[in-house]
Amino acid sequence: MPANAAGSSEPGPPLWLLAELTYRCPLHCAYCSNPVDYVRYGPELDTAQWRRVLEEARALGAAQLGFSGGEPLVRDDLEELVGHARRLGFYTNLITSGVGLTDTRLGALREAGLDHIQLSFQDATREMNDFLSSTRTFDLKQRVAERIKAHGYPMVLNCVLHRHNLAHVGTIIDMALDMGAEYLELANTQYYGWAWENRLALMPTEAQLREAEAVVENYRARIGKRCRILFVVPDYFETRPKKCMNGWGSVFLGISPDGAALPCHAARMLPGLILPNVSTQSLHDIWYHSDAFQRYRGTAWMPEPCRSCDEKVNDLGGCRCQAYLLTGDANRTDPVCDKSPDHATVREVVLHGRLAAHGQLQATAHEAPLVFRADAASRRFSESGR
Repeated sequence: MPANAAGSSEPGPPLWLLAELTYRCPLHCAYCSNPVDYVRYGPELDTAQWRRVLEEARALGAAQLGFSGGEPLVRDDLEELVGHARRLGFYTNLITSGVGLTDTRLGALREAGLDHIQLSFQDATREMNDFLSSTRTFDLKQRVAERIKAHGYPMVLNCVLHRHNLAHVGTIIDMALDMGAEYLELANTQYYGWAWENRLALMPTEAQLREAEAVVENYRARIGKRCRILFVVPDYFETRPKKCMNGWGSVFLGISPDGAALPCHAARMLPGLILPNVSTQSLHDIWYHSDAFQRYRGTAWMPEPCRSCDEKVNDLGGCRCQAYLLTGDANRTDPVCDKSPDHATVREVVLHGRLAAHGQLQATAHEAPLVFRADAASRRFSESGR
């Protein structure tokens, strides 16, 4: 087995389990990170299968559990799974759009032992929120935020940032403060799934990004500990990549709705990577012995210039999915790194985004509409003849 970042021949346990219960979702966000071709994957794991996954993950040492999707609230067994996770000793987090989070379900989730809820907004204005999700959900989300507080949960908001709402960062923070949010995650778009399809339409300029960052710093100085604001800078505007999921096969284990085990959220896009499935393999075998989880674990797999770089343990080669999307080869150095021979591809994408933002690309490119999740899914479903 390849050595991990610490030099050991065996990885530690998967501390963080993400249970993607479903790809179904009532929203149609243009930056959704779910696979664009999700309709071709198999049926969802049933309740008994998910219970077994939780048991095996806890036995491996997983401690934090996120229920996500899609929208996990479309699963009727969510409360049962939360209760089972609670009895196993997990700290549980529900990542939700809020659609379907009624008082009745909130009460049932509270009784089942749910620890934490993260509620997503697309913007602080009704018009932009509803446009970006292609739904009329802003008022509903406002009501859900009130219900979450009323049931005694801390208010944790998430808003994905991009060209269309970066200028609204101050308004988004004000909304979070008005709601009594203890935490606000401002997560700049990472370009996978639908976000990759829409990258020219979503990519901000560096000036927009830095202006928003300055606004965030100003609010942090003013509000102190009243609300913790996390601002995640997108990789494309950096010169060093992030350590993807804290290292491939290091602490993160994702399970997709059909049971495929994922070393990172987007790993199923990588050609030649055969993902193990919890329907046919134990989580122990998947984590410690599967090729998919060993493929990019540690540093032995690295090409040059990573292999000789004295910073390689800091980023562990960056993101394999990003390398694949930008170069066509998941084994190459993440082009975000300015030591990469492919770094110019990142600069080109950023340049095209800036030109598109200022209307300086050819009309056909600049005027291309956003591809919303439901539109792309239904089109591909129709084309497949299924």
